[in-house]
Amino acid sequence: MKRLFDIVASFFGLLILSPVIAIVAWQISRKLGSPVLFRQIRPGKDGKPFEMIKFRTMRDALDANGNPLPDSERMTPFGSFLRSSSLDELPELWNVLKGEMSLVGPRPLLMEYLPLYSAEQYRRHEARPGVTGWAQINGRNAISWDDKFKLDVWYVDNRSFWLDLKIVLLTVKKVLVKDGITAEGEATTYPFRGSENES
Repeated sequence: MKRLFDIVASFFGLLILSPVIAIVAWQISRKLGSPVLFRQIRPGKDGKPFEMIKFRTMRDALDANGNPLPDSERMTPFGSFLRSSSLDELPELWNVLKGEMSLVGPRPLLMEYLPLYSAEQYRRHEARPGVTGWAQINGRNAISWDDKFKLDVWYVDNRSFWLDLKIVLLTVKKVLVKDGITAEGEATTYPFRGSENES
């Protein structure tokens, strides 16, 4: 049921939202330049790597040594709008259609975080990563990593079609009120460095 729902919803989502996707892509090209899409290898179900795609939200800006500047210096008002409205996530519907992601599940994080998880935290990879998830409607980037992972594991243990529908509906509400988009004092969120560093 979940996979069927993902296929149908992502297919019709891409179809219906294609004009929005085209306009956003044009605006990114005009305001931020190319590439329009941000591609990155992320861990999927069971930690298996896949290429996640989303819309680019930051400008290319490097320091004197050729390293990217901090997120806060690369983020633009337009990029902040894309994130706050979740429009940057629309290309992930293609990942859902391909079966690499689900509409609902733990958010795909960075490959470099995999060795930092405790055994319990790693259980978040028992489910396909999601465009939205239980942690996203319960604090998003405004809660600690430890709390996010507890919510992710709770979802893995309690997932159901009806819970997914509830999460999708609550996600729409969260997007409309722009709640929990960033961590306090951060342009997005702070890096995960392992549970031993959590306060």
